[in-house]
Amino acid sequence: MTLKDLRVGKSGRVISVGGEKALRRRLLEMGITPRTFITVKKAAPLGDPIELLLRGYILSLRLEDAEKIEVEEANE
Repeated sequence: MTLKDLRVGKSGRVISVGGEKALRRRLLEMGITPRTFITVKKAAPLGDPIELLLRGYILSLRLEDAEKIEVEEANE
């Protein structure tokens, strides 16, 4: 499943980060690395962008970019 598919209020663990070279590097620099836990906090009224909680900070990410991040849903 991708980060785009994770619903509001759910958490997941990053499995892999894809995308073109520059996009992948940017995502990694923002702290989205394998084994990082991410919680989807909110979504904009039309669903794009989504607000994420990871590593103690809030990050907004476009769905187009979230689609490049493979996650597995965390069991809560």
